[in-house]
Amino acid sequence: MTLHKPALDPATVEPYSTSGYPEPFRSRVTPREKRALGDALGLTRFGVNLTTLAPGKESSMRHWHTHEDEFVYVLEGELVLVTDSGEEILQAGDCAGFPAGRRDGHCLQNRSGAEAQILVVGSRNNEDHGEYSDIDMVFMPGRYSGSGGYRRKDGTPY
Repeated sequence: MTLHKPALDPATVEPYSTSGYPEPFRSRVTPREKRALGDALGLTRFGVNLTTLAPGKESSMRHWHTHEDEFVYVLEGELVLVTDSGEEILQAGDCAGFPAGRRDGHCLQNRSGAEAQILVVGSRNNEDHGEYSDIDMVFMPGRYSGSGGYRRKDGTPY
């Protein structure tokens, strides 16, 4: 078992900028910088990511989860939260939560001219799957075991 220190400086966690999305969706979110803080601290039941969104980028495509709760806290900058209810401006100090099973797709868009930084916390459930509200795509169970992936809503692969 790997021992982890109980505290760290987030800047010491190696950032990554990739996305598993197929094109043309990948280019809408990348480059974005993510630091997997929960992984670095040895957390296994929920994930914690420090994410920096450049101007013009999105956190994800608008989606919802079947088995995972998700929480977002804006640390700096301004983002537009897009849900079925419409759009709402979030600024530093604001937060949003998305309960598992609620079929209300959500995403954050950086429409400002400056970077924005968010802390994203989500439960980890390998049976989780979901749908993207505005595009022909679903995500499959098995994300944490490496067997998940993306498909069109009719089941055909990308």
